[in-house]
This record gives sequence, structure tokens and C-alpha cells, in this order.
Amino acid sequence: MGHGQPALNKRLGQHHLTSPALCGPLVDFLAPAGERVLEIGPGGGVLTRALLAARARVWGVELDLDWVWALRRSLRGAGVDADLQPLVMDALDVPWRRLPAPTLVAGNLPYNVATPLIASILPHHDRVPRAGFLLQKEVAERLTARPGTRAYGALTVLVECHAEAMMLGRVKPGSFRPPPKVDSAFVGFRLRPPPLPEAELTAFLALVRQAFGQKRKTLRNALGRVVGSARVEAALAALELPPATRAEELALDRWLALWPLVREDGPAPAGLETKNVKMRR
Repeated sequence: MGHGQPALNKRLGQHHLTSPALCGPLVDFLAPAGERVLEIGPGGGVLTRALLAARARVWGVELDLDWVWALRRSLRGAGVDADLQPLVMDALDVPWRRLPAPTLVAGNLPYNVATPLIASILPHHDRVPRAGFLLQKEVAERLTARPGTRAYGALTVLVECHAEAMMLGRVKPGSFRPPPKVDSAFVGFRLRPPPLPEAELTAFLALVRQAFGQKRKTLRNALGRVVGSARVEAALAALELPPATRAEELALDRWLALWPLVREDGPAPAGLETKNVKMRR
């Protein structure tokens, strides 16, 4: 621990990087020169320094006030604090809809809040064109998985509805202080408009979660209790998909093609004999 630095708070999941050089893949992806970057959890400022060196203007959202003061002192001593604006708050409370556009987002995210944080940012493509995070490797793999792989799931589909996600590089435990028990990885996101209106997207993703909630079952069995087995069978047949198709086999385009055939108010697929099949609420 450096002289005068606060103690790391285990409750907040603080694992700080040891060198700005480690942040190269993330900084290269963000291309932040002259841009505003909202950094989540700057802590000791390793990523902050890398962003400032790339000529970014950084807003640092930090919950731990002790680390805010320590970072300001450190950057002031190095003469590079002018382009840092600290914001003492919980990142889960950031009003994303009110951010000035464009604002890039970055951070070495605590493992216990990474998924809800990313989910809260993704809908705001009009404010955030690009984002990049350092995450637990297992979470990174789920965010960037391909259909048919073990990591592919409802979270992957959610991400694909809002962004192009890509793995940027991996980081070993020894690159942190203190070292975590797992490997980490950088993931970059290019945000884009979703394929469905907001209200419809919510219902679509609820159906996807239902299907992946019983991942070992076929779609007929996983969704049958919700929309009716006959409707699912007819929808699969209309898309020329095998009756034994499972959730993890469908890429986003196939999910979007399936959706109007199984949604509550959608037209019945050709060949459906069962009448008035309704989605249970």
C-alpha cells in the first residue's frame, strides 16, 4: 500500500489495478481523446491516469470518500488533476438519462454489482456511444458468448439487444491489489438502438429469461406453460426449427423471429390448431 493511502474496503469489492499500462486495451477501445468519460470507481486512480494520459476529461464516480481525497491529492501532486471531476455517489444511482451526450463510460467494476450496473447503462445509447469495463472473466464470457456455448444465456441476449460486446483482453489476479481469486477481462460495448420498442422489449426479454430459466428443457417445454405447447411447436415449425430446439441454440435474430409468433397478442402461427392460447400473467 502506498504512503497515505486509505485501507481497501472489502465490503465494496475494492481490488485496484497496479499499473496504468494494464489499461491499454480498454483505453484503445474507448478512444477517449477530447471526450468526456464517466469512470465508475476510480479508487487509486490507475485507470484514471491512463484516461487522462489519453487526453480524456474524466468524471470519477466514487462511493468511498477517503479514496476521493487520496486520488485528488495524488493527481494534484503529479500536476494532472485539472481534467478530473470527482462525484461522490453510488454508481447504481447515476441518472443515466440526464448525462450530457456523448459521454463514454469506463471502470474496474466490483464483481458484486457489475451485472446490474451494465444493465442500467445499456439502454442509453443516445447518451453513451461506447463503454468499457474490467470484469470477472466468467461474467465477461457470459456477456460476449455465442449461441451454443455454455456461457450463452439470457444476459447475452439482453446485451445483444443493446450493444455489440467484445472481449478486449484478460488480466491475471496478480495485476490487482489485493489479488482476487479469479481472472478478469476487459469488455468493450458499442451501444446501439434496441430492435424493439421499450415496452415490447421488456416483454420479449421476460420470455427469453423464462426459456433460459429451464435451460435443459426444449423451448416447447420451457415456454409451454406460458404460451402453450401447441403455439411453441407451430412457431418452431414456421421458422423451420427442430421441435427439440433449446434456448441456447438461438441467436438474437432467431429469437426476434420467434417472438411475434409466441407473444400474447401476436398472430397465430400457420398450422396452430389450439384456439385462444393466451400468455399467462
